[in-house]
Amino acid sequence: MRRLRHLTGNRRTVASNRVLGLLLAFNAGAVNAGGFLVVHLYTSHMTGFLSSLADNLVLGQMKIVLGAIGALWAFMSGAGTTAIMINWARQRKLRSTFALPLVLESVLMLLFGLVGAITLTWPTPFAVPLAVLLLSFIMGLQNATVTKMSSSQIRTTHMTGVVTDLGIEMGKMLYWNRTGTAPESQVRANQARLRLFAGLVGMFLVGGIAGAAGFKHVGFVFVVPLALVLLALSLPPLWADRARLRHPLRKPLALEAPLDPPTAPR
Repeated sequence: MRRLRHLTGNRRTVASNRVLGLLLAFNAGAVNAGGFLVVHLYTSHMTGFLSSLADNLVLGQMKIVLGAIGALWAFMSGAGTTAIMINWARQRKLRSTFALPLVLESVLMLLFGLVGAITLTWPTPFAVPLAVLLLSFIMGLQNATVTKMSSSQIRTTHMTGVVTDLGIEMGKMLYWNRTGTAPESQVRANQARLRLFAGLVGMFLVGGIAGAAGFKHVGFVFVVPLALVLLALSLPPLWADRARLRHPLRKPLALEAPLDPPTAPR
């Protein structure tokens, strides 16, 4: 429980960020690839939705344009929800600063795994089923959480930046330093970053394979174990904050009116 609390708690270390980032990269790969089999869209790829928006706006395919706008709006709403929850928790000095959005993500994934078929037939104003908006919201929620947690060092829901950084470190590793070059002028790969980016790419790929196979052979219920893992990771810091969370609307201690000074003894 102590290790889990440190993994999703507000006190971050390089090791805890790396481990949680790898786990969430697996989760994102599974949801993204598995969701594609259901809604035929990669709901974490906002670059694709932006390109689709531009292309179909020119072609006059307004239904597809509306769907792209809906996915973008849902993803940004998820990221915005994370920002609200994290800042709210920080003002109240909670230990569950980053656990709160992960709990919300796990609950939404659990609902999607249990009643996901309903979301495929539930219409929305954006001409796409509710499942598309829900998965995009979940991916925005997770990506913003990891971004805030790691100070923008780790991304888990899309791999473009990660693959770029991995390629940069590989180029530095393969760079030929001429004989006689001063040590401080030599080009060296950052081994820690190289392992991190390679791990993120690998976990996203493995998660994608697992998600595609799970949705193909098991169906929506495949998401339930993923949701339960996220929930288990998030519960320890929430349990530590249980007393404060009983009164969520109470002002932070720093903002409350100071108590009257004690009277001097007579």
